[in-house]
Amino acid sequence: MSQLTHLNIKGEAHMVDISAKAETTRTARAQSQVQLTDSIVAAITDDSLPKGDLYATARIAGIQAAKKCSDLIPLCHPLPLTKITVDLELRANLMVITALCKTTGKTGVEMEALTAASIAALTVYDMCKGIDKGMVIRQTRLLEKFGGKSGDWLVGDAEID
Repeated sequence: MSQLTHLNIKGEAHMVDISAKAETTRTARAQSQVQLTDSIVAAITDDSLPKGDLYATARIAGIQAAKKCSDLIPLCHPLPLTKITVDLELRANLMVITALCKTTGKTGVEMEALTAASIAALTVYDMCKGIDKGMVIRQTRLLEKFGGKSGDWLVGDAEID
């Protein structure tokens, strides 16, 4: 079993020293899904959500979340993100949220992409809960990551929705 990188010799949590790592271009894409009820889909479709523009609000929330990732997750390094996109697509009763984060740095952006997708999903919930609280947030996951010492990683093509 390999040594856990976020524990020191005493077993205490610490932030990993990345100073010796090379700077490379790093990209990660993550996804979260929100299962919606029929009444919520109807309100989204006819643009009658009481709280306003769902797409713009969730997109901005996801972007803000990616930028604040190291404030939310204790052992994450703060990163100079060079690109963040958050896309929302309504597929029948499913809101599919895909977040992409990019940087040139010494550590990856997987947590930033996952945070963006997660917070965008929570924002969808918040924007729609006044209509129906029966939504389910599900399948928050990393879809792919590129760059860094560990190389590229892709979820199996059959698994991507």
